[in-house]
Parts: sequence; C-alpha cells; structure tokens
Amino acid sequence: MNTTIPTFSKQDNLKFFRTLNSRVNTYFKENNIQKTGNWKLHIKAILMFVIFLTPYFLILTIDMPFWLMLLLSIVIGVGMAGVGMNVMHDGNHGSFSTKSWLNKFMGGSIYVLAGNVYNWQVQHNVLHHTYTNIHGHDEDLDAGRVIRFTKEAKWYKIHKFQHYYSVFLYGLLTFNWAITTDFKQMRSYLKRKLSYGEPQSPARLWTVLVITKVIYISIWLVLPMILGITWWKVLVGFFAMHYTAGLILSIVFQLAHVVEETTNPIPDENGELENTWAIHQLYTTANFAPKNRIVNWFTGGLNHQIEHHLFPHISHVHYGKIAEIIKQTAKECNLPYHEFKTMRGAVIAHFRHLKDLGQNPQMA
Repeated sequence: MNTTIPTFSKQDNLKFFRTLNSRVNTYFKENNIQKTGNWKLHIKAILMFVIFLTPYFLILTIDMPFWLMLLLSIVIGVGMAGVGMNVMHDGNHGSFSTKSWLNKFMGGSIYVLAGNVYNWQVQHNVLHHTYTNIHGHDEDLDAGRVIRFTKEAKWYKIHKFQHYYSVFLYGLLTFNWAITTDFKQMRSYLKRKLSYGEPQSPARLWTVLVITKVIYISIWLVLPMILGITWWKVLVGFFAMHYTAGLILSIVFQLAHVVEETTNPIPDENGELENTWAIHQLYTTANFAPKNRIVNWFTGGLNHQIEHHLFPHISHVHYGKIAEIIKQTAKECNLPYHEFKTMRGAVIAHFRHLKDLGQNPQMA
C-alpha cells in the first residue's frame, strides 16, 4: 500500500454535497423517521440468522447423508453472506440502530463470520470509504499478483485469462479471512497506527483476535468432529460454506466499483485529487439492479452503493428513498450517477472490464 496519503479538493463550486446533505436531512425530518434501521431491518436480521444457523444445528443433531450435509453447508454460506451484508455491515457503520450497544453487538456478528471488527472497520470504513478506487490506498483493489483490478497495477501474463479464472478465486474471500488475512491486516494496520474510533492497545487487539479465532475454529470445526462427524466431511462442509459466502460477497463488492463506467482517480505530484470527497464517490461507484426487490433485500442495499458511500451512517433500508434525491442533485450539478438497470448488465460490465485490464498495457 502507498504511504503517501491523498487529499481531496476542498473547492466545491457546485455546492453538490451541501445541497444534497440538506435535501436528505429534510427528507428524514419531514417524514419524521430515524436514519437508522427500523422494524423491517430487525425482522430481516432475525431471518438472516435463521438461514445462517438453522442448517448448522441440523447438521450437528441429525444423522444425514453427506450430500444433504453439503447442501446445508451451502445454505449456511448463503446465510453467512446475508448476515454480513444486512446485519454486520450496518452494525459496524453505526446505522443498524439508534442504540450504540446494539450496533456494537450486531457489528460483532463478524466474529462468527470468520472476521475481526478492528480489521474490518479500518479496511472498510477508513480505507475503502475514504480512498475509494484509489490504487495503493483502497485495499479492495489489491488482489496481489493474481488479479489486476486497475491500470496502475503491475501486469503479468496470467492476467490475460483473469476474466475466466477470477470468479473461481472470488469464493476464497472469507476462507482467507478465517485463515490468514486477519493476522496480516492487524500486523499492517497496527504498524501504520490506523484505527477507527478510539484507538485500542495492540495487546488487547491481538488478544481479541486470537481468542475469537480459537472460538471460531472450535465452533465450526472442532465441535462437529467431537459430535461424531467424520473429519473430512467437516472440512469439505466448512470449505463449501466459505466458498459460497465468499463468491456472493466478492461479486457484490466488485459490481459496485470494478466496472467499465467507474474511474480510478490518480493524485497529482502533491498527492491532491481533482474532486471533493463526495464528488469522488460519484465517479468511482456504481449501483446495480436498483428496482430488483430480491437483490435489494438480500444484498442489504449494497446494490445502492452510491447512496451507501455518500451516507454510510444511514441504514440501507432507506437507500431506495434517498436514491432519487441523490440522482436528481447529481443531474442538476451535471455529475455522473452510474447505474446498471440489471444485475446481469453489471456482471457483464465487470468481467468485460477485467478482460480489458488483463491485456498487455504495452500492446494496448
């Protein structure tokens, strides 16, 4: 990661965000509603946990054929992604509830999803939301040598085929969380003295990480084996669960930022960016399938990524309403509002963009 911190322009001659913020605040005030989650979100949270945990308990308590166990493991993966997008995500943004303890509790659900609160808040809330799509600063664009997400990333011959093989690697996202990523991230973030909210002591953070990992492994691997499930069945089920969740989460993440329409702004020699932070979000972010009720419900509003990036402290249950306000304000200011009408269109745009990025830059 680049150590030179980019700075955004402070000149907003269009008064875009000032106007937008005023209009969004007026919407909530006139309708007398909170910006946080409501009863719809709370019911959905319960349903997501049911999808996530019910198959797990069935596997532990019922003697079943392996094919059924594998199928239930896949269902757990679907529930795992659902909890991550709808519950953990809002909780760690402080938008699940008006009660801070409930936000913290729901945000802590990441521990049963194989992640870590500190790492996630730094990587997502700080780096991704601040330096969206900036190479060397937004870690969502860093896939090592295996996938090239920006033109600034070094090109390797294998990238010519990345639009074919990338989808198979996407499924490893949460599996890597569970095994290696959290340890690497914590070491890096503590060395760089990064934090979200009040700084915590490294000793405490490392202790929480190790203890929660031990508990996680005990729940998902050790306990099933103790209860008599053959070790290889447990490992296959564990991998199937993670692969399903990782594939869902990765695709949802990539459709919002790594598509043909979005840009990867480069700071000038002084580390300064052309646009303000809010306008930067419009250029680097895209929505997809905004009218699809199933996508809206299951992805926790992450298909309304523009709304989320501009107002991360507003719960996703309100994105559909404030989307029209943002779209109209952007139009008035002659600013982009990238949106794919269908998820299929966004998927095609993503892999077409990967194909373009996979070409030899010198040949291009």
